[in-house]
Amino acid sequence: MSMMHASQLTTKSLTPTAHLMRWVIVATVPGLAAMTFYFGLGVISNVLLAALFALGAEALVLKLRQRPLQPALRDSSAVLTGVLLGASLPPASPWWLIGIGVIAAIVVAKQLYGGLGQNPFNPAMVGYALLLVSFPTYMTLWSPPQPFISENLWPQITGTLSASTLDALSGATPLDAFKHKGETVLASEFWASQPLPEGTLNAWRNIALAWLAGGLLLIAKRIISWHIPASMLASMAVLATLFYASDPSHFASPLFHLTTGAAMFGAFFIVTDPVSAATSRRGKLLFGAGIGALVMIIRTFGGYPDAVAFAVLLMNLCVPLLDIYTVPRPTGQPKSQQHVKHGDSP
Repeated sequence: MSMMHASQLTTKSLTPTAHLMRWVIVATVPGLAAMTFYFGLGVISNVLLAALFALGAEALVLKLRQRPLQPALRDSSAVLTGVLLGASLPPASPWWLIGIGVIAAIVVAKQLYGGLGQNPFNPAMVGYALLLVSFPTYMTLWSPPQPFISENLWPQITGTLSASTLDALSGATPLDAFKHKGETVLASEFWASQPLPEGTLNAWRNIALAWLAGGLLLIAKRIISWHIPASMLASMAVLATLFYASDPSHFASPLFHLTTGAAMFGAFFIVTDPVSAATSRRGKLLFGAGIGALVMIIRTFGGYPDAVAFAVLLMNLCVPLLDIYTVPRPTGQPKSQQHVKHGDSP
């Protein structure tokens, strides 16, 4: 089960853990660069603030727990959590919003469970989900593509922007706009009305391709395996195709679902968390497929336009069960003992 994998991270391979974390951070560069190109320096400020807050929160909790600081801070896991959370937030989110998300991720989801390797839930997604349900107004403030340096960057970061200016800067994402188009509006009518500012849809598609490029780098470097990303995206594609084939006038195409929102970012950088994901190959395939199915169900029938965070957290709950029934047992070993002895792929 995942705890087995976690103990390997914390006790046997601290240097490999740091190596893995740093490669994941490197692989986020294409996605972050694309987001910065389209949404401005607010993306970078989000990531830097979240990474700094994550290091500070990790150090504070370790100090309170009377644990050594250097090994934990140097393994880059806290920085990676901050980078992933910062990349998930709307550009130039206020500092206090980022701070609350980081506290939920590092203090609650990671350190209260014992630190790296002990957390059953993805820390970055715990922080994101808390912010989404607690501060929905700020979490939906995605702007249309804007200049590299926005004149409102500093007031946005400090949270001093007036409500009216804040509303004027925000705009619907493609997923949000399509979800709220109205039951009586056909898809063809929706797109014909040009509901998004010019360049918005292309911006999100190019950002998705950039995350895909970073994810393929991780697979090529064997930092992650292909099983979870492939099964998640395949599951999304199959369900989106079924919905679209049943009623193309009301459901979006598979390409739309795969290239908008957090599909690519989530598939390669979130669901592949080695601690909170399933460990066997069959378990990984089922874990990814479950996330993809939940994403499509929540996007289509739920209240949120995107759903990667909730889908990941729900499937994190299933990981112990997946590991029990998918980790192979040695010949002759009783079935009841299989799940506590093996944590790697068959």
